Amino acid sequence: MLRRRLAVSLLLLLLTLGLAGALYAQLETADRGILPIDSSGTLEITGIHVDVGGPDAQSARFAGWRVAQRQGFRMLYAKMRGVPPQEAPNLPDATLDDIVSSINVEREQIGPNRYIADLGILFDRARAAQYLGVEGGEVQRSVPMLLIPITVTAGTSTSVELRNAWQRAWAQFRTSQSPIDYVRVSGLGADPMLVNASQTIRPGRGWWRNIIDYYGAADILVAEVQVQRLYPGGPARARFIARHGPDNEIVGGFTLTAANSDALPQMMAEGVRRMDELFGNALAAGMLVRDSSLDLPPPPVLELPLEAPVAAVAAPANAYQVQISGDVNMYNFAMAHLRTLPGIESATPQQINPGGTSYVLVSYRGGISSLAAALSARGWVAEASGTVVRVRSGSEKPPPIPQPPAPQAPPPSTPAQPPPASNQVSGAE
Repeated sequence: MLRRRLAVSLLLLLLTLGLAGALYAQLETADRGILPIDSSGTLEITGIHVDVGGPDAQSARFAGWRVAQRQGFRMLYAKMRGVPPQEAPNLPDATLDDIVSSINVEREQIGPNRYIADLGILFDRARAAQYLGVEGGEVQRSVPMLLIPITVTAGTSTSVELRNAWQRAWAQFRTSQSPIDYVRVSGLGADPMLVNASQTIRPGRGWWRNIIDYYGAADILVAEVQVQRLYPGGPARARFIARHGPDNEIVGGFTLTAANSDALPQMMAEGVRRMDELFGNALAAGMLVRDSSLDLPPPPVLELPLEAPVAAVAAPANAYQVQISGDVNMYNFAMAHLRTLPGIESATPQQINPGGTSYVLVSYRGGISSLAAALSARGWVAEASGTVVRVRSGSEKPPPIPQPPAPQAPPPSTPAQPPPASNQVSGAE
């Protein structure tokens, strides 16, 4: 009995873990949006309406596609050159077949001998450029702008957390001919945490800088749609609002309606097209200016310590030998002259010979000739040779030691001037 209970408990535990794992896997693989299509190599014209008859359904459909290619090229030529469609050249069908990359069927009705449809034509950018007169079919683009699509329905705001018609419409939008360089997100990876609806109302610039740097963008665009349904699956009314920048500055808005849920994707596609026009017109008007607060703040200015004045570099001291000829009295006077001579740093006796030649080591800032000249100016007979100066007196007595300069008297102070006498008139005599 106990073993049976343990077996049942173990089975229930394994079943619970299995269900939890399946639920976790389902949550992990939940749809979070679709990847944006790459439209860099194509030029698109949409909304081409055709109504063509023929001997049978297949012939009517083929004839309708031919008509759509001709109309699409005229519309593309007029859009790229800024001229009326009537000025577009009439290209042969063989040339159109060569430059058309695909035909998208937006809506079609096929009868026994009639074809009614709304089509979109995709032209190959490189092949169509020579017929459009525009090099490469390029248009002037804005700086990269991070696009955040926001859907508000039933009181809930979502972005790319789950697949929705608004995010799908932006992912399927071909941006090659738009003046806005969109940076679109798919909802994979960290996208739901970084570009969710809550991020669009955060004022912090530091986090915004991190996000636009992460996606390689320079500015922010928010495309918001507020959907109101009359009842599930019934008519829907959508308010589209175009915003710009981290402060949600409103660029413009418009309102569209859909008859039922089947018409909702078409309404969203039209909303994307018209919102792209709003952003393009705002760019042309100079309204999409990057907020300066998104720039990194300048680094703080470091105050460098004041440099101490560079002292004048004195000439290096040189060592010379002074040879003094004479008795002790002559030696004493010579030493007194050496120690008071300008430029002498030290005078150290090496050998004292009374009645002969005494030797003194002198440290002097200057040359040997300058030292000999200074001693000669004091009255000595000085002869310089190499690094040796020979000194002797020209008479029996040594030259006298010059007297130190008398201290200068301070300038006399200027006596204070008495105040001027006032010219007051005495009382009446």
